[in-house]
Amino acid sequence: MIHEDRKHAMRRSVTMLSLSTILFGCATAPEFPPAPPAQTLVLEKTMVGRSIADGVFVNALTGDETHFKAEINGRWTNNVLTLQEDFTYTDGKTERKTWRLTRIADGKYTGTREDVVGEAAVSQDGPGVRLDYVVTLATGLGDIDVRFRDLLFLNPDGSIANTATVSKFGLRIGRVSLRMQPFRN
Repeated sequence: MIHEDRKHAMRRSVTMLSLSTILFGCATAPEFPPAPPAQTLVLEKTMVGRSIADGVFVNALTGDETHFKAEINGRWTNNVLTLQEDFTYTDGKTERKTWRLTRIADGKYTGTREDVVGEAAVSQDGPGVRLDYVVTLATGLGDIDVRFRDLLFLNPDGSIANTATVSKFGLRIGRVSLRMQPFRN
């Protein structure tokens, strides 16, 4: 009987380890495209001014897509990049979010936004910028906290790509893809 209990416990441990590996592997951070960006995205230079964006959120569980447009206005003052984002979704819903990214060292920032829990970690990663943060989302089932892991980089045409994975308990529940077109005066 003791031998059977050990076998059962070992099987359960192997199953849990395998499941954990699968779940946590699903929520990896986005990667750069196969041909890495030639230019470096520097937040306080690239994101200042007005940008128009088209994006999509893809639900990893159902495959449903939510498309949206955004106008983003950025200004750099006293080591703080303020990004005012005005979103319009295909269902007609609109919302405004405002990022405040404070430079704390070369290539390192902290970020806050209305729906971000605590602070976002923001850092330069070679030619791109990574953000890691938790957001409280309002859903039909109530508010839930989910983790976003974003990667921003410059495309060869001068547009800005923002790809993100969205996860809960290490399981990827969605992804976001956004293309921003900056307008310089």
